[in-house]
Amino acid sequence: MQTNVKTKVLPKLSFKAQTLALFAALASAVALPQIFHLVGAVSNLGTTIGASFLPMHLPIMIVGFIAGPYAGLVAGALAPVVSFFLSGMPTLAMLPLMIAEISTYGLFAGLLRNAKISAFGKLLSVQLLGRAARAVVTVAVVLFVSGTPITLSSIYTSILTGLPGIIIQWAVLPLLLYFVNNRFGEEV
Repeated sequence: MQTNVKTKVLPKLSFKAQTLALFAALASAVALPQIFHLVGAVSNLGTTIGASFLPMHLPIMIVGFIAGPYAGLVAGALAPVVSFFLSGMPTLAMLPLMIAEISTYGLFAGLLRNAKISAFGKLLSVQLLGRAARAVVTVAVVLFVSGTPITLSSIYTSILTGLPGIIIQWAVLPLLLYFVNNRFGEEV
């Protein structure tokens, strides 16, 4: 049975547009955490405010959803590295975890950009895959480097700490995807 459901598909961006989007996301993903760290320092909340609001994640997901998997993957892999060399954040111990998580967000946001599921479903899938990638790298690092087991409470604490950022992503990204799809999507 064939249905005549019309959906909108985002057109493939040119290499130049993808590159520009990648650099914009990279700059945002490096600058936003610094703003959050500064606000945390000024307000005596500390630099952990970034771990709560996850400011590096949002631009990487956006570039993946808009520019595609290559831009998302590269921006996601480079953002923590560039941030580390410019500011020392994330810490060297957190760097591999952040690279795995954030590059996974960018890659799968790009792969799911034209999937025929709701914007919230795409976002939730990307979030789960990114957290899973981080968990795999965390377990590998903890087991092979320190030899100590990882506790379920530490995983729970990590998710709970980032809950404000996850909620912001739930509020912002589906609206942005709706706007972009209705403004730039092509009916197929």
